[in-house]
Amino acid sequence: MGMTKKLFGAQLPTTHNKDGYSAYIRSLEEQYLQTLLTNTLGNTFYADQNQIMEEAHELHHEIAKQNPQFMAKALVFARNEGFMRMQPLFGLAILSLYRPDLFAAVFMQVVRIPSDLSDFLTILKSMGRGEGGRAVKRQVNRFLTNITEYWALKYNGRGRGYSLGDVIATAHPKPIDLKQQALFRYLRGHEVNKALLPQIEAVEKLKQAQTEAEQIEWIHAGKLPYETVTSAIRPTKAIWEALLYQMPVFALLRHLQALTRAGVFADSDHLDYAVSRLTDRHALQKTKILPFQFARAFEQVEHPVLRDALREAVDLTFDNLPELGEKTAIFLDISGSMRGDYLQIGSVFALALYKKTKGNSIFWLFDTNVEDAKPSRHDSILSQAEKIRARGGTDTGAPVRRLTREGKHVEQIIIITDEQQNSGSPFYRDLLKYRSAVNPDVKAFIVDIAPFRHAMVPPQDEKTFYIYGWSDTVLSYIAQTIQGYDTMVEKVNALSL
Repeated sequence: MGMTKKLFGAQLPTTHNKDGYSAYIRSLEEQYLQTLLTNTLGNTFYADQNQIMEEAHELHHEIAKQNPQFMAKALVFARNEGFMRMQPLFGLAILSLYRPDLFAAVFMQVVRIPSDLSDFLTILKSMGRGEGGRAVKRQVNRFLTNITEYWALKYNGRGRGYSLGDVIATAHPKPIDLKQQALFRYLRGHEVNKALLPQIEAVEKLKQAQTEAEQIEWIHAGKLPYETVTSAIRPTKAIWEALLYQMPVFALLRHLQALTRAGVFADSDHLDYAVSRLTDRHALQKTKILPFQFARAFEQVEHPVLRDALREAVDLTFDNLPELGEKTAIFLDISGSMRGDYLQIGSVFALALYKKTKGNSIFWLFDTNVEDAKPSRHDSILSQAEKIRARGGTDTGAPVRRLTREGKHVEQIIIITDEQQNSGSPFYRDLLKYRSAVNPDVKAFIVDIAPFRHAMVPPQDEKTFYIYGWSDTVLSYIAQTIQGYDTMVEKVNALSL
């Protein structure tokens, strides 16, 4: 009892994780950020989609009642810094019910593209709120005034809820000029003067073209997005070659296999172009591609030159991350519950961090045992991540105990995990022992990539920082915090609306 009191004082566990192991409840704001930044509403190892949806629904309502100002800022942060879509849109729909003023202030920062608008309206309807009332209609009309021909072509497909034509029919926006009037009529399926809409005219000409050369001519003339072309005609090798040079980087990443199957990369000029796009540092910085999306493409692509380009692309993605210093211990959870997306993104994160310590940090893998990953500074992140496999149970305290046992002095411990401990001793207990025996000032960073609301460390610990998310900004935040920045919650609170 004396040892327990010494180690924990009043900070005894307050809840249990999904495996029934003791855990803590952190602030509502932290729980909300975690949900926004990690919850894709898909199944997890411990919870199915319906359960995750119910928990998210409850949390959105809870934060809307208790701290709607933070909620509004967090929605903007999650959409723009965390690169997440569905949870911010879900939260936005609920915010409109409680605080129409805050909803209006952040709407255009959360609903960024037409598919966001479609999903937002679908969520509203599923909540039994129809089109949401006047406050929602005003914001929808603001959004519609920004619709371009490109968006009309790319996003007006039906079958995923509200099309742009459906939205226009419901909101009745007032066009600002003849071109916009023609665009709205086109989206509603009415006859229009296509001379006012040159891209749309190019699509019609594409459908009527009799030869491959004519098709390519209209693709170039209209700068037609690949989605429009592939839905209008059956693309040949030459068509794919034409589309290659008009694809944004993310579209190129997603279609590497299709382009390869079509034989496009048999031509070295096309291959060189694709490589140059995938490894364009400036383009990568502008494109909001989650790191694990490169990893997925890497799994699917067999072309050796393209695989090398993807390796370089991921390394470039993290190239602007500040150095972390050499006195760092990185622990990656490889237990069974991490299998799939969690381990894929966790491996990429851990290896990126390792490289930013100049390769002199500790990098251990753990389940119920601890293993030195023996990473290389020189091999690519993707090549090394591909070799890491999930296995076994979870003992988050195991790597910290080994750190203490070997007397290794580090300035920061970074653990990447879903926090689903089911054996061994608690991480926090072993962290306190390490602080007592080796370094009382060590900072701990818990990178949580799962949506479960419990935590391994109580909120009173001012030397432990929780970080949530799947985007590369997670790692930037660690580097900034080491240099003296605030917690993630404080960072969101500092945003202005």
